[in-house]
Amino acid sequence: MKIESVDFFYLAMPEITTEADGSQDALLVRVTAGGHSGWGECEASPLVSIAGFVCPMSHGVCRPVGASVLGRNIDSPDDIALIAAEVEYNSMDLLQAAHTFSGVEMALWDLLGKVRGEPVWKLLGYDASHKKTPYASQLFGDTPHETYQGAVKARKEGFRAVKFGWGPIGQGRVESDEEHFHAAREGLGPDGILLVDVGQIWGEDVEAAAARLPALEATGATWLEEPFHASALEAYGALARRSGKVRIAGGEGAHNVSMARHLIDYGRVGFIQIDCGRIGGIGPAKKVADYAAARHVTFVNHTFTSHLALSASLQPYAGLADHTICEFPFAPKPIAREFTANALQRDENGEIAAPDAPGLGIEIDREGVRKYLLDVEIKVSGRTLYVTPELA
Repeated sequence: MKIESVDFFYLAMPEITTEADGSQDALLVRVTAGGHSGWGECEASPLVSIAGFVCPMSHGVCRPVGASVLGRNIDSPDDIALIAAEVEYNSMDLLQAAHTFSGVEMALWDLLGKVRGEPVWKLLGYDASHKKTPYASQLFGDTPHETYQGAVKARKEGFRAVKFGWGPIGQGRVESDEEHFHAAREGLGPDGILLVDVGQIWGEDVEAAAARLPALEATGATWLEEPFHASALEAYGALARRSGKVRIAGGEGAHNVSMARHLIDYGRVGFIQIDCGRIGGIGPAKKVADYAAARHVTFVNHTFTSHLALSASLQPYAGLADHTICEFPFAPKPIAREFTANALQRDENGEIAAPDAPGLGIEIDREGVRKYLLDVEIKVSGRTLYVTPELA
């Protein structure tokens, strides 16, 4: 089969706010080959990602992503890897390339799985899709009481693990953050898994992060996620050496496999969190999962948007029985819920697993897409490079 078309669909909520919630817009990708279609999702600015696929060539290694994708063969996982290598080389100076190709690569796996009648995790070489414990991923409240209420709500809905992120943490006094940590623990109960994400708030300030460690230990937090910029390896390593029971987590900002490996080797993270919508897709994420498992670092998906993205991010470690925790979009915006026709369901034990269905196992709800679809056109010197495609 040859790749005949790659279509992008830019969806957005009616109003986009400064809230650190990536589910306010979405970029769906549809790849067509041999009469079959697959779907993926990019995790980045939709308009910039579209431009990365269609932009004019600047020079030999700053080509649009589309130049390495359209017309290529897609008959096996090896073909996906070959296309990925082409993109990596031909678009090395196009910094949005990894984000753009991530959604395309997911769609290629989805398409190939549908053609072969097999789930993606089986195409990756796994014999089984092991169950994971999902954690309800949400933002810290503006007040400790709101944080407490969020934890209570998650437990009532059957989540044993809860992650609170961003919000006011790190922007004020240490004591204020401690109140939020204790409120989260109180609402979650003594047996719940508490995870804390601070969204790179401290840059490279190890002392600011270390000042929160006693309260995190006292409240039994499992990890402190992204205390620093994604590339601040020295800071990660320094904090890891000072932390006790609280492990350091990071990796969602990794745009390639090397960045993730460096966080493991030099940043000394205990949990490596990979977003298939950023790192280049499912194949690179699988490489990181294998690398992490060999070094006794726990692989975790990063997913804060839709169940299409959730399924894609579960595939790379579906077969790792000892890597059991996963991020679950707990309170996404309506757009992220409505453009898929089905969702991953928790079983009686509150666990989920990558689907057994062919491809990614998630179908697109076209009416849900139309509800939020933006009409976009990109022109250069009168030549149309992109126009919102038909949604057949």
